[in-house]
Order: sequence, then structure tokens, then C-alpha cells
Amino acid sequence: MPGKNAVIVLGGGCFWCTEAVFVRVRGITDVESGYCNGHALQPSYEQVCTGKTGHNEVVRLQYDPTQITLREILEVFFLIHDPTTLNRQGDDKGTQYRSGIYCANIAQQIEVQAFVRELTQSGVFDEPVVTEVMLLSNYWPAEDYHQDFFARNPYQGYCLAVAAPKVAKFRSTFARLVKD
Repeated sequence: MPGKNAVIVLGGGCFWCTEAVFVRVRGITDVESGYCNGHALQPSYEQVCTGKTGHNEVVRLQYDPTQITLREILEVFFLIHDPTTLNRQGDDKGTQYRSGIYCANIAQQIEVQAFVRELTQSGVFDEPVVTEVMLLSNYWPAEDYHQDFFARNPYQGYCLAVAAPKVAKFRSTFARLVKD
């Protein structure tokens, strides 16, 4: 059915970087930074940063399956982060930076697990893939100042050093998926 969006939630380190890429992907209709799969209710950024809430920094993607497939979304996701480092992305360390895919339903989880198995068996990564694949639970949007962070702060040091190269890598690798 045209116009019926699907949802997937991705944790690939700092949500500023992941959001910066996915807002540029054709077929993605909304990107929201947030926290998920922890035990605290309505956690704040400060609480999540302690690593004590169990939450992961994530982006919640709404997408139009008539414009982009879940597989294409996963291909972009695995390009822009390192799925082989446990609880770490670059200098960002802690469980809140773990590689994770949080699914809206069991059917989606089965599809994602099959993709991760295929990716692991392909040998594209030198180390084992440690990305957790789980059903989404306890999602909470991040504070307003985290939303559209890269767009509002393109010259901030972290954005220049970490987010901008990921955006460039996406654009050069997946030109066909870049929004007009």
C-alpha cells in the first residue's frame, strides 16, 4: 500500500552520525534520535551516558518500503559503522554505543537476522559481527537539541571529524540512494 511507512531502529554509535547519514537516504521519511532497550523510563542523555540505564543511542527510522528496502537500509547501516567492536564506535565507548538493530516485529527480526548471518558468512569483516538484533523495547526520543544535530552544527568538531566522513562515504558508495 503506497504511503504506508515501516519503522526500524538502529544503534551505530553516536546518534548524531547515524542521523546525519539517514536523513539523506531516499525513502527514509523521518529520522528521530533516541534511546532504546534499556530499563529506565524516559531516560535523559546524561543518564544514558553513565551506561547504567542499559539504553543504546539510536535513530528511529520511518521509511517507505516502496522506495527503499530494509536490505538497502541495512547495507547503508553496516557501511557507516563498525559492527565488530563490542560497546564501542571509534573513541565512543560504553554500552550506549553498541551496534544494534531493534525491530518493530518478529517478521522484521527474522529478516534482519538472516541478513546479519549472510553478512557474517560473507567474510566482508575481518572480525566477527557483534551487532545485537532484538525487538524494540522502551524507546524514548532524545532531547530536542540532539535532533538534526549535524544539520544545525556542521562545523562542530565532532561533526567535522566523525559525522561528515560517514556522510561522504554514504554518498560515494550509495549514490543511487541519495535523496534528490
